[in-house]
This record gives sequence, structure tokens and C-alpha cells, in this order.
Amino acid sequence: MKTIRASEIGSYLFCARAWWYAQKGVASSNQAEMNTGTELHRQHGRRVLAAGLTRTLAVILLLVALALLVAFCTARLV
Repeated sequence: MKTIRASEIGSYLFCARAWWYAQKGVASSNQAEMNTGTELHRQHGRRVLAAGLTRTLAVILLLVALALLVAFCTARLV
């Protein structure tokens, strides 16, 4: 019994004929467009990763600044 993957269902719902061609092993005629789309997705993924790392760095710097502020205020009280 063949396992049906979620991506196959998505492909079928998007275009049943394209799904059928993929099942028969027929290559798509728009490989250049598909390669361009793959590269755009790769670039987007890198940007999302960079944004997440930047956000993490910002939170760390904020916590360091707060710790320094608390240390400064505590030293002035003593």
C-alpha cells in the first residue's frame, strides 16, 4: 500500500494534471521557472533566519543593558 504524503495532496489540489505527470515520471517543461522559484524560496529562508538571529541578538543586548542599569543603580544606592 502506497503512503500518501501531505505534499502530494497539496500538489493534486493545486493541479491534478501536474500531480498525474509527476506520478508517471514526466519532467515539467518549465524547469527554468521552477529553479527560479526554488532560488527565491532559498533566499527568503535565509532572510527569515537572519531576522530571527537579529531579534535574538537584540533581546540579549536589551537584557545586558537592563543588567548594567540595575548594577549602576544598585552601586549608587550603596
